[in-house]
Amino acid sequence: MKEKRKVKDQNSRKSPHIPVLFNEVLESFEGIKPGYFVDCTLGYAGHSEAMLQRYEQIQHIGIDRDDEALNFSLSRLESFGDRSRLYKGTFATLLPQLEERPITGILADFGVSSLQLDKMDRGFSFESATLDMRMDAGAALSAYDVVNHYGQKELEYILDQYGEVRPYKKVARAIVEARSREPIQSAKALADIVSRVIPKGGKIHPATLTFQGIRIEVNNELGEIEGLLDTLEAKAKQGELEEAIVALITFHSLEDRLVKNRFKRWANSCICDPHAMRCTCGNNHALGKPLARKPITASQAELKQNARSRSAKLRTFIFKG
Repeated sequence: MKEKRKVKDQNSRKSPHIPVLFNEVLESFEGIKPGYFVDCTLGYAGHSEAMLQRYEQIQHIGIDRDDEALNFSLSRLESFGDRSRLYKGTFATLLPQLEERPITGILADFGVSSLQLDKMDRGFSFESATLDMRMDAGAALSAYDVVNHYGQKELEYILDQYGEVRPYKKVARAIVEARSREPIQSAKALADIVSRVIPKGGKIHPATLTFQGIRIEVNNELGEIEGLLDTLEAKAKQGELEEAIVALITFHSLEDRLVKNRFKRWANSCICDPHAMRCTCGNNHALGKPLARKPITASQAELKQNARSRSAKLRTFIFKG
């Protein structure tokens, strides 16, 4: 069930993180209809605050699984009063439960926030003394559990399928060998193990993809995206998202492929077998259309200001009325 938030920490407003593609997101919702705008990955409410300021016809719903982010955002959005409601949980779980109608805008930024990356006690950083990586600090599974208790074949699968690590077998074997001597206690120790297998080259840390794969496993990130897309598709087919605008920001190829393929399917009017001689389905199955042919990426100005925006891709879609 949804959990509405109460203010816990008024001082948390001191450390906002930089939302990626800030202006591009706002412009994507130009023409949004009156109704509820759902920020599925609220974070520190940078996008949400700007949306509430710019589009006075919308109500706001923010979803996040991180207590620290929710407390910060509740304080930040307090001036909007009843126009904003915040709920704790995963968007794949909460979005189907929302009773607010109509939903006219949906935003999801699938990246890890700057504050989560930079805070050493969260265990996302290569220099962290902990090995955590949970977006929800109360979740059962942590990176420590994955690294120290998963079998070698399981680690290989995660590194290959989620991290796209080329020498995934060598990295998995190195992790298993290291933990056989003593548990791997910190993200720094894990990064050092990986760095001994993958030589340093360019600006990207050798452990980047390994950390990505483990983080995706810990937080079920791809499953969450699939759940979100399934929910949007079901609601659109039920007529609950008429003229609703969807804006989704991805940060690596696995995420972007899921979104790209689903948008393509939603825009497909004919669902006949591609080898069929002629259309027999009625050619009227499109749920809507993409708002741009190609994904929107960060400008040079933003790249200079925020290097983490370099891999961000924004894809947008509007459901038919």
